[in-house]
Amino acid sequence: MKVIVLNGSPKGDLSVTQQYVRYIEKHYPSHEFQYINISSRIRKIEEERTFFEEIINQIADSDIVIWSVPLYVCLVPSQYKRFIELVFERGADSSFKDKFTAVITTSIHFYDNTAHLYMRGICEDLGMAFAGAYSPDMYDLMKVEEQERLLQFASLMFETVEKGTGAAPMFSRIDYNRESYNPGSDFPFVDSGDKKILILSDRDYGDENLGKMIKRFSQIYKGTAVLRSLSDIDIKGGCLGCCECGFDYRCVYTGKDGFIDFYNSEIKPADIVVFAGEIKDRYLSSEWKRMFDRAFFNTHTPTLKGKQMGFLVSGPLRQVPNLREILQSYSEWQSANLVDFVTDEDSSTDIDSNIDNLAMNLVKYAEENFVSPPTYRGVGGMKIFRDDVWGRLRFVFQADHKYYEENGIYDFPQDDEKVIEMNKKMIEITANPEMRENVRKMIKSEMVKPLKHVVDSKQ
Repeated sequence: MKVIVLNGSPKGDLSVTQQYVRYIEKHYPSHEFQYINISSRIRKIEEERTFFEEIINQIADSDIVIWSVPLYVCLVPSQYKRFIELVFERGADSSFKDKFTAVITTSIHFYDNTAHLYMRGICEDLGMAFAGAYSPDMYDLMKVEEQERLLQFASLMFETVEKGTGAAPMFSRIDYNRESYNPGSDFPFVDSGDKKILILSDRDYGDENLGKMIKRFSQIYKGTAVLRSLSDIDIKGGCLGCCECGFDYRCVYTGKDGFIDFYNSEIKPADIVVFAGEIKDRYLSSEWKRMFDRAFFNTHTPTLKGKQMGFLVSGPLRQVPNLREILQSYSEWQSANLVDFVTDEDSSTDIDSNIDNLAMNLVKYAEENFVSPPTYRGVGGMKIFRDDVWGRLRFVFQADHKYYEENGIYDFPQDDEKVIEMNKKMIEITANPEMRENVRKMIKSEMVKPLKHVVDSKQ
């Protein structure tokens, strides 16, 4: 069986994820494995059409395509995202049609679910037959039981290909067609006071729907909002996954392009940040992904804390709930307040109203310094970072460790002496069957008692 492995690591052969595939290859010598470094060679793939076509021909000649990729900020790296865009832009998707495929990723399980949903959707958009997905922790391969599980996965994957029993589709096809947005001439004026407002897009959208949405939104603030485009920022490349920033936030690109200065001088000081982008292949553009990836020079430290955030999106966001989940999750672990999404999926009149409301609400919430409490997205994500930075990642991410110590991120429940003592006493009391029955009857009233005290005291 011919197996094509599309390596998505910007580190090329020094890919953690690729070691998992190599392990499979070692135990299945009868299959022919061929590895293609995608992310590390994306510039050549983009600039040399013949090189791109060579890769596509190799894919067309395979029996199964394995997407082997590390996960960056809830998705695949921006370089890998760009390759996926090129496949569709250059009409190469036909070479993937009916090919069996599998996805293998590594991460610390921070939103690996959204990344896998994205890749599953892309595989289905390409008309591929899905043979499985595998999402281990980056160092699971060092455990015997995980080695066995990986080989079980490989066995099932190859059996699926041999028997032609691919999984049923998970997603519907997306309709990217949009009605033209024609904004009205009347719009409210919102006094933003001393609030700094940044509207960030990935390119100039001119008279396209998003360009008109951005124009209306900015007019509402009487010209006080600053509009910047990532296309105007000197960004030499995507995140390389080198983790050199972990010690002191010093990126390998420091002094080599303009992104870090832009992020520090314009994004961080803003009170309100509005991201404007177009849906492209179940996400925003690879330029946007590069921005989110490159912002990782701040590592796992939230840098948008307390900011008001909004999204102006052109495209079928309601058909791609996974994208909304990613953006919501990003804002929550950043400890920012996501006010709303506005898309061009409605009538022009409704879009006008939605934009106006977003503009007013952003300022209103900013004036109140309101940040909604995080849901599982923010709480769960931060706990993953908390535990790993405290433990195995502390040496590499010393800057995170320092921030977490200084800002109370290390809120481990086992360190709460009051709770520990209370649990000890109650466990001892309820060891008596009669007392256990008495306490059982009191649980509901005792749960509400401390909260009721706050309400009754009118605090």
